[in-house]
Amino acid sequence: MAVAQVIGIDLGGTAIKLGRFNRAGDCLHSLTVPTPQPGYPEPVRDAIVSAIATLDPDRTACAIGLGMPGPADAAGRIARIAINLEGWQDVPLADWLEAATGLPTLIANDANCAGIGEAWLGTGRHFQNMILLTLGTGVGGAIILNGELFTGRSGAAGELGLITLNPEGHPCRSGNSGSLEQHASVQTVRRETGWEPEALAAKAIAGDPDAIAFWQQYGRNLGAGLASLIYVLTPEAVVIGGGISAGANLFLPVVKAEIERRVLPTSREGLQILLAELGNQAGMVGAARLMWQQLEQKG
Repeated sequence: MAVAQVIGIDLGGTAIKLGRFNRAGDCLHSLTVPTPQPGYPEPVRDAIVSAIATLDPDRTACAIGLGMPGPADAAGRIARIAINLEGWQDVPLADWLEAATGLPTLIANDANCAGIGEAWLGTGRHFQNMILLTLGTGVGGAIILNGELFTGRSGAAGELGLITLNPEGHPCRSGNSGSLEQHASVQTVRRETGWEPEALAAKAIAGDPDAIAFWQQYGRNLGAGLASLIYVLTPEAVVIGGGISAGANLFLPVVKAEIERRVLPTSREGLQILLAELGNQAGMVGAARLMWQQLEQKG
């Protein structure tokens, strides 16, 4: 008898990552394909369907979980908006994929999926209350309260990267200005330095004073944003993931110092600031986990 499997998908602004997972969270096969540019809904849907056919030619999977860069509705059916993709507004993505593949489909915010993944098999497995920040093309977030993903009354809570850090700051595609995302994302590094984060990290490691100064200011900004979130949620842990976290040694000490300076000891008692463990697989793992949970609830 074939092992039951679900497909977990992480839809990003530049790449679509897919994996086939068993109930234990083992990735049996994975695939990455580029996100169509510009990323309009129909071409993205077609790219996902094609990639699923490549990933699972024998149709062994029984369902699909998908994380996307923006909020889904509370039922996990509709992509309400995608901040870093073009033309996404109330797209019935789950219906589209079910019609194309015949497989039950659930969609959720990609950072929420990463949070579920880390809470299940990664750094967050040791905690009942944590927040996750993903530092990438944008800045996503997830809230785990009492061991459960918190998404609020309509499914849109937890957009932690969109909190205001500087009311007069750079405009954000969300409509906000000076959001945490505009101080801590890949686009921020490019805009302010002209370098990719990996290259700028290498310059700092090599001793370049301007690169070092940038990462220190980056840490102060990130710490200030986290301070607001810590005051509201008082988590046991803050978990940092996403591509920029690869250079965390350059800014994490400053983040911790900023939090200690800004946050009362009573609001950060026992708080740990940690790096995510699952890397680029976190979103896929979490999307698969959410689908497994739904299947189990249905019996």
